[in-house]
Amino acid sequence: MLMKSLIKCSLALTAAALLASSVTYSQDRGNGRARPSPNAVVSQNIGTTVVSITYGRPGLKGRSVDSLVPDGKVWRTGANESTAITFSSDVKVGGESVAAGTYSLYSMPDGNDFYFIINAKLSWGTQYDASQDVKRFKVPLKKAGPTEWFTIGFDSLSNTGAHLNLSWGDWMAAVPITVDG
Repeated sequence: MLMKSLIKCSLALTAAALLASSVTYSQDRGNGRARPSPNAVVSQNIGTTVVSITYGRPGLKGRSVDSLVPDGKVWRTGANESTAITFSSDVKVGGESVAAGTYSLYSMPDGNDFYFIINAKLSWGTQYDASQDVKRFKVPLKKAGPTEWFTIGFDSLSNTGAHLNLSWGDWMAAVPITVDG
């Protein structure tokens, strides 16, 4: 009789723990509601190296890019959590060596130039810490678009390189990524 009571109690506690963890998980994900800036993942193989990026995709929704990403201000390069970029092996970004690993990708428009910032701290996107910068790359800001939803993608693909592109509104910035052949 005591054994049956212990088993029933154990089952009840296990069920309660599972229910509590599923409620907690759904709260973390917004209770099933879509985010205003949906998450996206883009990945590209360059030779044997995989470059993958996870980011939030804000929309303009009648606003201007300049009002959302002002000149001279570091931006989380998307929405929500900081944009995460992962290199499966060592690469060169903008001609500079970057070790394999996962980093935050920040950026900053500055007139006709655009800075890509690879940062070691992964965090909620507004907690940028310049002391954690691994590399900064300056590239020209180009006219493009129009693009309603912020987009990260790749082009100019070869076995040893590709361009990582950021597009939003009427601008686009591209930084070359290369790998050893």
